[in-house]
Amino acid sequence: MSLRGVLSRNLKSSQTLNVTRRAMSSDISGLKQRFADLLPAEQEKVMAVRKAIGGEKLGECTVAQAYGGMRGVSCMVYETSLLDSEEGIRFRGYSIPELQEQLPTAKGGEEPLPEGLMWLLLTGEIPTEAQTTALSAEFAARSTVPAHVRSMIKAFPKGMHPMTQFACAINALQTESCFAEAYRSGVHKSKYWESTYEDTMNLVARLPEVASLIYNESFTGAETPAYDHDLDYGGNYARMMGFEGQFEDLMRLYLVIHSDHEGGNVSAHTSHLVGSALSDPYHASAASMNGLAGPLHGLANQEVLRWLKEFKEGLGGAEITDETITKAVWDTLNSGQVIPGYGHAVLRKTDPRYECQRQFALKHLPDDEMFSLVSTLYNVVPGILTEHGKTKNPWPNVDAHSGVLLQYFGLTQEDYYTVMFGVSRIMGVTAQQVISRGMGLPIERPKSWTTDGLIKKFDLSL
Repeated sequence: MSLRGVLSRNLKSSQTLNVTRRAMSSDISGLKQRFADLLPAEQEKVMAVRKAIGGEKLGECTVAQAYGGMRGVSCMVYETSLLDSEEGIRFRGYSIPELQEQLPTAKGGEEPLPEGLMWLLLTGEIPTEAQTTALSAEFAARSTVPAHVRSMIKAFPKGMHPMTQFACAINALQTESCFAEAYRSGVHKSKYWESTYEDTMNLVARLPEVASLIYNESFTGAETPAYDHDLDYGGNYARMMGFEGQFEDLMRLYLVIHSDHEGGNVSAHTSHLVGSALSDPYHASAASMNGLAGPLHGLANQEVLRWLKEFKEGLGGAEITDETITKAVWDTLNSGQVIPGYGHAVLRKTDPRYECQRQFALKHLPDDEMFSLVSTLYNVVPGILTEHGKTKNPWPNVDAHSGVLLQYFGLTQEDYYTVMFGVSRIMGVTAQQVISRGMGLPIERPKSWTTDGLIKKFDLSL
């Protein structure tokens, strides 16, 4: 054999060995094995559904919907969560109050642990306390961020938006992709989910340090402490940013409720679309975060907080009462402005994510002035918007509340809020990507039309 042939064979052997080593990453929690155990039955269920009703229509897309962002078009299967217009979000069939009641909590804490939610998203099962603790340990074992990613974050120019940094850092983590290596080595497609799982777990585990580095380098100048292997995921994220106490429980709740919102929102759909091309979870998640960065999606929470501050200033020191807020809200609407934080593309009731944050505030900051403003708005705005008649859903969404809680505990840097949203959302979209690869879902490729093509199809005379 030629020298080139020997080197080629040795290189291929080395690549295969690296893939094998990465695929053998310790399954401390048993989650990977549990997913593997459940997968065959889920595959059979999907095949049976496709065989039985594959020809049935989910709905008809109108020309208006095609022009209007495909709003309301039923054309995706997305397993990890489902959004009902009246009931709100359910994660694998469980409502937020049910998650708060049934998911394990941290010692001394009251809110559900994100680790428990991750187990639920992948398996559809509420984990035991032991399984959740084991998954905490597994995230800790996988949490080391490569040195080149740390160096890159530290070298970002001052003033670069935190979401730009976040997407760049996730792309930089792609050097560690198990899926990319496995695919290059010719792994069988039935095994795609295994390396996708490894990437998902590694990425999620490293996000607290990545996001905290961005926060500290951008705003505080503090050194980011190492991941504490004796602390849970949300607690680690809070402390790595320099926050302790009740904020740790707020972080656990925040990460759980922002993790998923069915598949049609921009960040989830982007991840699903990019992942369908067999882009690994790093590439798909970075794309997802670029979608989340838009002011019509993930930036909304900081926009609401800024509006609340301006609204409060506009009161001129007047006491916050139903009467004073009612007048100010009507003045806002009559001037042609909107009330941000109210309304939702799907929901037609108060967002359950808003409600659980409201309950947290009632428990931990009942006398806070900004919370008083949010509460009073909640009392009067739905009725005003109903009377105004230009809003399909007059009820508050998740963004109407989250910024006030974060600022109360001292996290006042509004440009950073979407990064926190992103840390949470990646849990949901990567869990779905593991499921998608396990089910062998194909590349996403809808049909599009041109305006001239529609004119011809419907024989219009314009």
